[in-house]
Amino acid sequence: MSTLIVPPVPVSPRDDAIKLHRAFKGFGCDTAAVIEILAHRDAAQRALIQQEYGSMFSGDILKRLASELSGDLEKAVMLWMHDPAGRDAIVTKNALSINNLKAATEVICSRTPSQIQTMKQHYYSRFGVHLEHDIGRHTSGDHKKLLLGYVSPPWNESLEVDKLIAESDAKALYNAGVKRLGTDENTFIQIFGERSRAHLAYVAAAYYHMYGHSLKKAVKKETSGNFEYGLLTLLKCSENPGKYFAKILHNAMKGLGTDDSTLIRVIVTRTEIDMQYIKAEYAKKYRKSLVDAVHSDTSGNYRTFLLSLLGPKY
Repeated sequence: MSTLIVPPVPVSPRDDAIKLHRAFKGFGCDTAAVIEILAHRDAAQRALIQQEYGSMFSGDILKRLASELSGDLEKAVMLWMHDPAGRDAIVTKNALSINNLKAATEVICSRTPSQIQTMKQHYYSRFGVHLEHDIGRHTSGDHKKLLLGYVSPPWNESLEVDKLIAESDAKALYNAGVKRLGTDENTFIQIFGERSRAHLAYVAAAYYHMYGHSLKKAVKKETSGNFEYGLLTLLKCSENPGKYFAKILHNAMKGLGTDDSTLIRVIVTRTEIDMQYIKAEYAKKYRKSLVDAVHSDTSGNYRTFLLSLLGPKY
């Protein structure tokens, strides 16, 4: 569920392109005008603005934005200019390239199979290399096996759950972990990487019912590092992705300083997906609106842009 506030009256991409061109002209950029337009246009409208700008002014609006803006605002706006699948491809490529495996794992394991499928197409057309190839290059061990398993077909998005199979999976995970000395990681990789979200959520409920402790607790006890992070991301997003991202955002802002790359990644990539749910979960868990939290942790035009994407408090 998107929070993006688009104008009630259809806007003209041509008019937007002209206004943006005016904002770029003269001494300094009219950043407020740029934010006012771009933060309130959906992916289809932004793509049309890019086309219009290119044909009217013989220039690439992305290059112009990069030269006019700077810092965190530039990073956020540049990412926002792409559609959701294109953004996921860019974020994943960048994260793998700089060895930020946590960010890459977050993006891959929090996306649905159909989102992964579209992202893979964008990844290949943009970078000329398959996502699987880069995962293979930059990751290792069980973490690599989990990611490669999850991004490869066959994909399962069924909402129907066979309760007997789910209970059998719960038993298999118990036998592969807590019950034995050492861990059978392949069982975890197979069940977490190949089952639908609805099925995995039911497995977690069955596991708790059968053994009296959570599957999340078992994962933490039996695994570690990026492999553990991938399993937990798959598990949490099968149960409640809004709650998962609310916690990521909270962690990015708690304590001294702000993890702006995480703030930008999550807000920009989830605004057109499920930000309404993330805001609700944030308020429920932290007794403070996400809008207020972002307002107190950011400043200037960067703050204005993120708050424009977030929309109203509740």
